[in-house]
Amino acid sequence: MNNSIRRLAQELLLIHSPQEKAAAVRQHLVPALTIDAAAVIGEVPGIPGRSERPPLVHPSQLKTRAVGTREGRASLIHALTHIEANAVNLALDVIWRFDGMPERFYLDWLQVAREEALHFQLLRAHLNEVGFDYGDFPAHDGLWEMAEKTKGDLLARLALVPRTLEARGLDASPAIKNKLVSVGDRQGADILDIILRDEIGHVAIGNHWYRHLCNLKGLDPVGTYAALSEAYGAKALKGPFNLEARRAAGFDEAELAQLCA
Repeated sequence: MNNSIRRLAQELLLIHSPQEKAAAVRQHLVPALTIDAAAVIGEVPGIPGRSERPPLVHPSQLKTRAVGTREGRASLIHALTHIEANAVNLALDVIWRFDGMPERFYLDWLQVAREEALHFQLLRAHLNEVGFDYGDFPAHDGLWEMAEKTKGDLLARLALVPRTLEARGLDASPAIKNKLVSVGDRQGADILDIILRDEIGHVAIGNHWYRHLCNLKGLDPVGTYAALSEAYGAKALKGPFNLEARRAAGFDEAELAQLCA
């Protein structure tokens, strides 16, 4: 294993098995490694490493299943597990891809990668208890598609992945938790509580570094976000919004007003 956080992040990103990737992130990607912030690391083929399952389809091809059935509950947990598998990839990608940031930037995303790996492990284990495994249902690739679009622009990546797509998890969490509670899945609900707590921190990290770059470039964060959303084709966000969680994650009132307009 590499002794540079950034080079190791790329190495781990190439692992095909999401289970092995999550375990390796938690075991090997640690703060004691060298950061090497100035290094320009070239892209290599195979990013991100993926297994053949789950099959990736257009969102319109995903079936809606009643959560009251065993298969329906498993499908919901599988969708969450897939989000976390993607979140591991996203955190690893931002670590290796973007050079020249302060060391704290890489340590922050290292923390995110390790927590996303834990979330994946918790959800996959719970899915196993329901009688299924990750890969048993199809999934879509929306999170990584935006990562591809923004791979040449860190400001856009921060605006449109952690502050947009991942922040949607803050909005969705209460309703999903209520669904699990309604069918007696207290363990699944408890896992969602852990994830929501951590995801508030992850979105806060995205907010912090987005504003850091806006300040360096002399840009207005609110206006720049709107411009980037349009330039990269981000879908307009629709409520309901978890305003309490978004405030805890560092969104200010001007941003929330723009969101709810």
